[in-house]
Amino acid sequence: MIESIEIKKVASFDETGITVNNLKKVNFIYGTNASGKTTISNLITNPADSDFSNCTVNWIHSQPLQALVYNTHFRNSNFSGSSKLQGVFTLGQATKEDIDLIELKKNELTILKDETNKQKGLLIKQQYEKAEKETDFKETCWNFYKRYEKEFKEAFIGFIKKDSFKNKLLTESKNNTYGLLTIEDIKNKSKTIFGNAPKAMPLINTICFDRITEIENEEIWKKKIIGKSDVDIATLIQNLNINDWVNQGRDYLQKDETCPFCQQKTITIEFKKKLEDYFDVSFTTSIKLIKDNYDEYNLLATNISNELSQIESNEKANLQTKLDVDKYTAYLKTLSSQFIANERLLNSKTREPSRNIDLISTKEQLENINKLITDTNEEIKKHNNIVTNFQTERANLIHAIWKFVTEEAKHTVATYTTSVNGLQKGIENIKKLINEKETAYDKLDNEIKVLNRNVTSIQPTIDEINKTLQYYGFYSFEIKPSPSEKGYYQIQRDDGTLAESTLSEGEITFITFLYFLQLTKGATNKEAITEDRVLIIDDPISSLDSNVLFIVSALIKEIIKNIKNNKGSIKQLILLTHNVYFHKEVSFIDGKPQRSNATNFWILRKNKKITSIQSYEMKNPIKSSYNLLWQEINNRDENSGITIQNTMRRIIENYFKVLGRYGDDDLIQKFKDKEEQIICRSLISWINDGSHSFSDDLFIEAQDDIIEKYLTVFKGIFEKTDNLGHYKMMMNVEDSII
Repeated sequence: MIESIEIKKVASFDETGITVNNLKKVNFIYGTNASGKTTISNLITNPADSDFSNCTVNWIHSQPLQALVYNTHFRNSNFSGSSKLQGVFTLGQATKEDIDLIELKKNELTILKDETNKQKGLLIKQQYEKAEKETDFKETCWNFYKRYEKEFKEAFIGFIKKDSFKNKLLTESKNNTYGLLTIEDIKNKSKTIFGNAPKAMPLINTICFDRITEIENEEIWKKKIIGKSDVDIATLIQNLNINDWVNQGRDYLQKDETCPFCQQKTITIEFKKKLEDYFDVSFTTSIKLIKDNYDEYNLLATNISNELSQIESNEKANLQTKLDVDKYTAYLKTLSSQFIANERLLNSKTREPSRNIDLISTKEQLENINKLITDTNEEIKKHNNIVTNFQTERANLIHAIWKFVTEEAKHTVATYTTSVNGLQKGIENIKKLINEKETAYDKLDNEIKVLNRNVTSIQPTIDEINKTLQYYGFYSFEIKPSPSEKGYYQIQRDDGTLAESTLSEGEITFITFLYFLQLTKGATNKEAITEDRVLIIDDPISSLDSNVLFIVSALIKEIIKNIKNNKGSIKQLILLTHNVYFHKEVSFIDGKPQRSNATNFWILRKNKKITSIQSYEMKNPIKSSYNLLWQEINNRDENSGITIQNTMRRIIENYFKVLGRYGDDDLIQKFKDKEEQIICRSLISWINDGSHSFSDDLFIEAQDDIIEKYLTVFKGIFEKTDNLGHYKMMMNVEDSII
């Protein structure tokens, strides 16, 4: 069945348009001429027409049925000057057993279709639930992307859309076997690999400090260097502890006898000999050792300091340095202070060989510095390996990053995968079941088509139409099989002449409708006579007299009865009409409007060239033409002001002519004000002529203030004739058009 109709941007439907929702088995749409009824029926007839590019016809379960549409287009298509009508095949001549068998199989077909639709509904529900979970999971995955977007942006290149990132995360969760690294390791590697392609870095030279530590450990620094003790001057020198002073003075001894200390002629050759004996070869050798070690130490310390300082300067300027510069600087400062302290001690030893000193060991600081350099070189080697194998290392880092992300998302992915896999399995099972039922449906449908071919005929349609024509007094023509073309009819007079060109509008309309009714029972194709279908009937009584109106109403009521009882192939009816009497007749059961869960009502209204629609659901808005007139007053804001004056005239004529107690002048004289008398006379002026139609020379669209004056006088007529209660009742009546 049709579930809803959306129509806009065509004919009198604007950009907003209308939506006819909640269509039931039986649907009545009332609307005046040119309000859009035929546009709706044409849409259902040919929804693919370019005029309806902004319109849609929505079917339940998205399964269209055959739509049989009766409107002007149907009449013109079948009575356009041709002398033939295509035959309609029905089951009229089939045996009861044939019909029962077809009906049984049709019922089975309906059950299969209902079961299939039920499974399709379940499938849609499962698919929707799966889609919801996929959407939620996609958002959750995207949160992981946002969390690591800055750090791992290069690893995410190519996957910076929600769908692609989600799919990549699922793939990596399943296939990534790379070892799990810490976030710190990944960040460190990222500094080298991501961004600009890295360049090789030179290794830092390590420092050889064996010799300087050997010098620091020399025994000479703790040895008191003094002269020979068996020389007679030794006792004096040693007692006075002037060994170093005397030794230094030796350098100032002159060639003559002058003493460098007292400047007297006291230095004899014998004394010089004693000094030389005191400061013998052993002493001289020791002094030389001290001096040599001192000089070597200072040179080594200077060289080491310079080299280490250069390393510090280079690494501070190197933005890609692997060296812990702060720690290195701290070690270097300590080492420099140790070198300075040792230089002072060594200097004192050279000046005073008899002193023993303890040099500060620089070994620990040198080892610390070398350890930093060694560790740094290891990192540089790794870096250089990365440079050498850049693409491989980059790919490995990306694997490591995805492994890290998937590890964090492990629980989320597992929950999602389990849930979605379960839903997908259910979806596949439902699809399999639907496929099985559709296969069974097609097989059963083919069986029904074969049965239809065997028992169908066009003759029952001829008999049925002729019987109906004669029953309702149409004796001057009848339907006959075409003698020239098998499977076609022609309309023929008693004398055998063709009647198409001499039929009245009413006769053509009636025959067309009878032909349409036969199509609802059968089909022009033998195999399709039992297919389910939807009927759309658009103003079937436009050119019929009142007697035929009731005939057509009775025929449509029979269709409605069968639809509500689920009998036959017609599953839905949409009836559109502008005739309030026909609407009332066809929609009233036993002369009363009755509510039904299978029936809904609408009214189309056209105001200022734009069509709108109002839904009344199960409540029939049509009670009588008199109520309709009153409701036009109630809904005056929604309708054009051009009809309001004539509507009030017709109400006055209906009510006061029936009441029969007031003449025209009596009503006019009820008003004392001259202007009100003029308006009242205007309201009843047409009553004397019996007119209920528009007159171009009398009517123009009234201004709002003029309309209000008419309404005031209109109410005053009822008030001044003691009929105000009737006025109030009709202005608030519940069963009229709202």
